Amino acid sequence: MTERSGPAGDATGGSVPTTPVCYRHSDRETYLRCSRCDRPICPDCMRDAPVGHQCPECVNEGRRSVRPARTAFGGGAAGRRGLVTRTLIALNVLVMVVSVLSDRGGDSLIGGSGFGGLLGGGTPLTQWGSVLSYASYVPFGEAHGVASGEWYRLVTAMFLHYGVVHLLLNMWALWVLGRELEALLGPLRFLGLYLMAGLGGNVAAYLFSSPNTASAGASTAIFGLFAAVFVLMRRLGRDTSAILPILVINLIFTFTVPGISIPGHVGGLIVGALMALVLAYAPRMRRSVFQAAGAGVILLALLGLVIVRTVMLLG
Repeated sequence: MTERSGPAGDATGGSVPTTPVCYRHSDRETYLRCSRCDRPICPDCMRDAPVGHQCPECVNEGRRSVRPARTAFGGGAAGRRGLVTRTLIALNVLVMVVSVLSDRGGDSLIGGSGFGGLLGGGTPLTQWGSVLSYASYVPFGEAHGVASGEWYRLVTAMFLHYGVVHLLLNMWALWVLGRELEALLGPLRFLGLYLMAGLGGNVAAYLFSSPNTASAGASTAIFGLFAAVFVLMRRLGRDTSAILPILVINLIFTFTVPGISIPGHVGGLIVGALMALVLAYAPRMRRSVFQAAGAGVILLALLGLVIVRTVMLLG
């Protein structure tokens, strides 16, 4: 009988335990183990964890189970990057460029009415997209205002401006207020606030402006942001003394400078405040549901006012 050589055993004839190998690299011996699943891992697979070290799969599983950071009002932390604010500014600037190109000369940039003639005049694009209750002029063949079914004007008007000064004033305010509010609310809630305030101001302009008066500008939404900053700061218990003088100055300009839509500014202010109240005081339990429902109620109320005004104009 021939004997074969091999690893020596112990005195009882048992085999010596083999060294563990990494579960991902079978050729690497290791005495390290994942603190979560207890599988052997080599130094290349080892990931730092709050307690000990973990394997890549356990680290990924832990990331999926961690709830994302939320703001005080339920929004996502991504709002700190200000992406929505930057996108809105870029969109307004782009629309201004298209508006100037549609004019083919004239006073579209500067030389129109308002602020001592510093505001630019209207263009074919502002005639097409501004808030207009009802008018008989025909810029593109058939355009007679919101009362004739052009409800899109209630949205497009918040992205149109009369000249570069008008644009710069609104974009500066959006840059200052937007980043702060987007960080507090998160991208989605901030965008909802901006659009709802802009729509509310345009609806107010439709309700209370004379039929042949056109209005446009992001200032309807900007005034809503002013109101929202005040409401949210109060909700957080922060000092609001800095925002009040700015708001008062803007209201003084609204009522004293010719060529400014008073209903648009005041309407944006009121609707922005209402939206901010909904976002700030929704109960923590099912907060998103209450915020969405509150926004829906405000939207339905605005649409109802538009219908009533249209019936009055056409009836």
